[in-house]
Order: sequence, then C-alpha cells, then structure tokens
Amino acid sequence: MNKVILVTGASSGFGRLTANALALAGHTVFASMRDTNGRNAPQVADVRKFASDNKVDLRPLELDVSSQPSVDAGVWQLLHEAGRIDVVVHNAGHMVFGPAEAFTPEQFAELYDINVLSTQRVNRAVLPHMRKRREGLLVWVSSSSSAGGTPPYLSPYFAAKAGMDALAVQYARELTRWGIETSIIVPGAFTRGTNHFAHSGKPADRARAAEYEQGPYASLAEQIQEAFGKIVPDDADPDAVAKAIVDVVAAPFGKRPFRVHIDPSQDGASVAFAVIDRVRDEMLHRVGFSDLLRPRSNGHAGVLHE
Repeated sequence: MNKVILVTGASSGFGRLTANALALAGHTVFASMRDTNGRNAPQVADVRKFASDNKVDLRPLELDVSSQPSVDAGVWQLLHEAGRIDVVVHNAGHMVFGPAEAFTPEQFAELYDINVLSTQRVNRAVLPHMRKRREGLLVWVSSSSSAGGTPPYLSPYFAAKAGMDALAVQYARELTRWGIETSIIVPGAFTRGTNHFAHSGKPADRARAAEYEQGPYASLAEQIQEAFGKIVPDDADPDAVAKAIVDVVAAPFGKRPFRVHIDPSQDGASVAFAVIDRVRDEMLHRVGFSDLLRPRSNGHAGVLHE
C-alpha cells in the first residue's frame, strides 16, 4: 500500500538513501532539507532527476528542522500536496569530532537542537494529524553509540543521540493508544557512503583542543579514525539502513519491530538494548501499563515488541 512519507535530513547520507529506497518501493516520499534554493539546490535537482529517471514519486521539500516555522510550513505543504501523512523518518542529525572539553556549551546545545529538539518540532507538527486518523508510524534513526561500545572524541554527538533514543522510547508509550507505531533503527559505524566524518564539526575552542593534541592524547584523533577503518568491514553498505527502513514501513500493523540493528562493527548495542528494553518493558508490566506496549487499531491490538 502506498504511504505518504516525510524523511528529514534527506540531502545526503542515510536520509537520501532512505528517501530513494522508499520511493522505489512505491511510496510518495518527501525528501526534506533546508536551504533548497541555496546550498542544497544541487541536491534538489538530483532528487528531481532521480524521480524522473526512475518514474517514482520523490519530491524535495524545504524544511529546516531547527526552525519550528519552517517545520510547520513544510508539513503544511506536504499535507496540501498529499492530503495526509502516514510515516515520519526522523533522520536529521549532525556529528562533531574532538575532545569534549574543547567544545563550548553553545556547541553542545546546537548538537542537541539538531539531533533531539528537531524531532520534537517535527512531532508537534505531524502528530495532531496522525492522532486524528488514529494511525501512523514514527521511524527514528538512532545510533548504536547509545548502548554499545564507543570511542572518545565523539561525546557531544553520542550524548545527543542517546537523548534522542530515550525520547523515542517514551514517545512510543505515549502514542500506542492512538494507534501510532514506533520503530527505532540503530545503525552502527559506517565509514563509506555517508558524510559523517567528512562533514563533522570541530571544537570551537581551538586552544583547548591543541592542549590535548600536544599532550598525552597526541594523535588520538587519527588513531580513532584508523581504528574505525579496521573494525568496519570493507563491504559495509549504508544501503542496508535504507533497506531496513523500507522493510519496517512494509511490515503489517502490529508486526513492526521496536528496534532494528544494522551494525557492521558489532559494538554490542544489540545485546545491551535487548536487556535495557526488556527491563523497561517489565517495569510497565509491573505497574499495570502493559497495554502501552501494544498499538491500538480499531479495537485490534498488535504486538509492538518482538
């Protein structure tokens, strides 16, 4: 069944791969990004070319997840064109790389805004429409760093992704009675096919960063990237993330997995999250809220967690 899908952060990386894959699967997909008439104009042209070449319904959409007015306007435009919204893929995000102390509090706040508050802005724009119809699906692109083994020098990004993952879990419980489902996609490290390291932000306090580089942590940054290169298989394909999202969207109501792990480096997140999610679920069972783990639809409940 054709679904109307919004993908945030779809100018490149997982977002663009996912938008393409969902369109090829027969859905109406809005590939959202900011600055469509400026910096991302080439990406907009490429989206349109892909749609034309493949005869699919893939549409670029101006939407800056850091601005509530922009989010509201983008969602309004989507609803005006398509009449409804069935699925949101929360993909927008940004990574930084360097010693935590060298990042200013303002940089931490910016990372939290992009990776966490962006999802809140989008949810506030789309959920009233989903709740009115009592159906919908939120797909959150999380990170294995939220529970798996992690290297240093990525703490602002990892902290923000952990916050987004925690928010996704709580939203899931607050939406099941509305018939709205949740799936959390948990990618591990990918060293090709995305722009995470190439476009990663740097510490604003260069003097502090230099103290690390000139002290006992000299060359650690290069060593971390080299280590990633060794533990991530050469054939690790980020298209696997897009395919996982296509599969989640295609799954029948009530049978969608709560988490899907795509982790070529095997950092242990799948093991840790299995325990964490079970503990969380058991608490809800103990206090009598088991129904919050099952999405409702016209009086029929399906299993949310598998």
